[in-house]
Amino acid sequence: MTKFQVKKVAVLGAGVMGAQIAAHLVNVRVPVVLFDLPAKEGPKNGIVTRAVEGLKKLKPAPLAVADDAALIQQANYEEHLAQLAECDLVIEAIAERMDWKRDLYARIAPHLAPHAIVASNTSGLSITQLSESLPEAIRPRFCGIHFFNPPRYMYLVELIATPSTAPQVMDDLETFVTSTLGKGVVRAKDTPNFIANRIGIAGMLATMKEVENHGLSYDVVDDLTGKKLGRASSGTFRTADVVGLDTMGHVIKTLQDTLSAETDPFYASFETPPVLQALLELGHLGQKTKGGFYKKVGRDVLRFELESRSYVPGGEKADEVYGRMLKKPAAQRLKLLREAEGPQGRFLWAILRNSFHYAAVHLAGIAETARDVDFAMRWGFGMQQGPFELWQEAGWLQVAQWVQEDIDAGKALSTAPLPAWVFEGPVAQAGGVHTAEGSWNPTSGRFEPRRQLPVHARQLFPETVRGSGAQGFATSGKTVHETDAVRLWTLDDEVLIASIKTKMHAISPEVAEGVALAVELAEKDYQGVVIWSGDEPFSAGADLQAMLPAFMAVGVAAIEDAEGFLQHTMLKLRYAGVPVVSAVRGLALGGGCELAVHSARRVVAMESYIGLVEVGVGLVPGAGGLTYIARRAAENAATSTDKDLLKFVSEGFTAAAMAKVGTSALESRKLGYLLDSDIVVPNKDELLFVAIAEAKALANSGWRPPMKRLFPVAGRSAKATILGQLVNMRDGGFISAHDFHIAGLIAGVLTGGDVDAGTLVSEDYLMTLERKAFCSLIVHPKTQERILGMLNTGKPLRN
Repeated sequence: MTKFQVKKVAVLGAGVMGAQIAAHLVNVRVPVVLFDLPAKEGPKNGIVTRAVEGLKKLKPAPLAVADDAALIQQANYEEHLAQLAECDLVIEAIAERMDWKRDLYARIAPHLAPHAIVASNTSGLSITQLSESLPEAIRPRFCGIHFFNPPRYMYLVELIATPSTAPQVMDDLETFVTSTLGKGVVRAKDTPNFIANRIGIAGMLATMKEVENHGLSYDVVDDLTGKKLGRASSGTFRTADVVGLDTMGHVIKTLQDTLSAETDPFYASFETPPVLQALLELGHLGQKTKGGFYKKVGRDVLRFELESRSYVPGGEKADEVYGRMLKKPAAQRLKLLREAEGPQGRFLWAILRNSFHYAAVHLAGIAETARDVDFAMRWGFGMQQGPFELWQEAGWLQVAQWVQEDIDAGKALSTAPLPAWVFEGPVAQAGGVHTAEGSWNPTSGRFEPRRQLPVHARQLFPETVRGSGAQGFATSGKTVHETDAVRLWTLDDEVLIASIKTKMHAISPEVAEGVALAVELAEKDYQGVVIWSGDEPFSAGADLQAMLPAFMAVGVAAIEDAEGFLQHTMLKLRYAGVPVVSAVRGLALGGGCELAVHSARRVVAMESYIGLVEVGVGLVPGAGGLTYIARRAAENAATSTDKDLLKFVSEGFTAAAMAKVGTSALESRKLGYLLDSDIVVPNKDELLFVAIAEAKALANSGWRPPMKRLFPVAGRSAKATILGQLVNMRDGGFISAHDFHIAGLIAGVLTGGDVDAGTLVSEDYLMTLERKAFCSLIVHPKTQERILGMLNTGKPLRN
């Protein structure tokens, strides 16, 4: 079998989605050419050029590094169609017009490579109908690919085959999307709006209808339907604003145009809500026009009022009693909501009942299994649980009975009964649609396991649905040593895995002891160590709360001892006799960043956020972070023709003194926290697989730790230069006096203290300076105010 490789991709259409898909391809280092119509005036690539420039300004940022916009090759249909022959994958992402897409297909067909996969990024048009406009030779290589907006951040990608699509093409594309693009793939049937939007938009429409029925305000509904309900924090109406009300209107119209009362028993609830119609008429399209269901005026957030067609003060919250209800176990929670007398409780039961009802009625028509529906809603709409997972957890038959009773009583959105499989046969006997055997497929009438492609072997602990009985990482493998702080374990008796168990994976003295023990055990019996904790974050930093009791009892000497031990642990990682690989996902801040930079390698998920942020609590990095910056500055200067150490130190000083955090793995590399030799992994679920492979590869290549050596520092003159710049910032009111003091201490450590430029120092010497600076701040009243402020509010205090 020939391996399918994607060496280059063409994206057709430089609109919002097309440009952002191209940006994400650049993020994962796939060469891409972005096409659009030739501009009527000026350079022919003008439309694409403006789209690429616009990528740099969008929030959230579609590019991991803004300068990488230059890597997007620009093209137009008039001059550059021949370039399509170089592309292994062509993604069409033009406007949702069947006639426009068909015209474009006719235009590009003669130029396509004979092996290229062609995919339409449509949110709801029939993939089969689109394929009919292609030559027969191309149809087996054509399918649908539905990215969710924004493509960089949204995990879900739906793939849709036509009757003509070759199965191998679907497998090849899923492999590429999973591993290279880092996405979660769900295969949907070719029905209007596929899976996630079909259920999600129907759910939003049902929610809006229930809002009218129960007389609730938008901000109360968003408070109820956000994190409290286990959904995206933006709730319902704020999510609509982010997506764009025009986009939402288009998806609703797709449902209206392609469905009917005969094909969908919920069709009557697909009417465009009056409030949405009013907002569209007024041109209030959501976040993109600075006003939709909500509008920000200064610091105030106003909400739209349909009656006056204007904005009124918002900020109303839900009754606390419902927040408490939503924290109860699933069975108790749903029972309380169903029996609630208040409108907010009745509203919550109604929207949950509607979601169960709709998903069950349509499962057979839109998806292969219930698993696909739950994954689609989790990955595409930010739900912690899909509708079937919640239903099953709450008690399958009891909830089914409640739903059917409401249907019979005329309380539901449709009179369609729940399917027979809900109450009879394997599902009823198993107590739900998810079992260890697989998830329910109503078409085949059996529980089916998840599709297994070779690429899935790279996901050692993939996401699973509740009820599947899959073993989690916390109990897998062979435990070598375990405490409340860490678990040391192995999957293969070759690489030792160190998993941090503390809250937010904060680094306490007990964690440091566990990591140090991992190195000692690995040096005896294993090829290497991987630091991986299974879920996010990698580590949010040192555990300040764990240090406070010792500080109160013994004083600053206890802090100095604790910091000394953390520093010793970091050096133990750096000079370990086996390779130590940090598998970073999510936040790696403060002590977490220091843990990573002292490892032999870093294997990092793309969406990771790395930085030294101690100044936020009035401290300096104290576990080797500043020593690392000074050493790297010396190493970089040694390989440069410019030997001025201050230039190299300045970048690291700015990052630490301003608590800069890389907002992607690529940006963290620019800040110096990752090296060119470190590996960026697009798919978070492949992180452990790659990290273990990297540890073995380093060991098999004859790993030896670096030699301890002295290195030059910039000295007192460089410190004076930095302080001179800081004086201007302090006197100009840009930083406080305490910020100035902290930054001065950072500068002192990075430049080596009161020594001449070029003085050779050791890591131990600089770490001693770090400890002194750290301990001098821990007793400072201003720093103590910042620490308490962070512990109490979770937000940095500027004083």
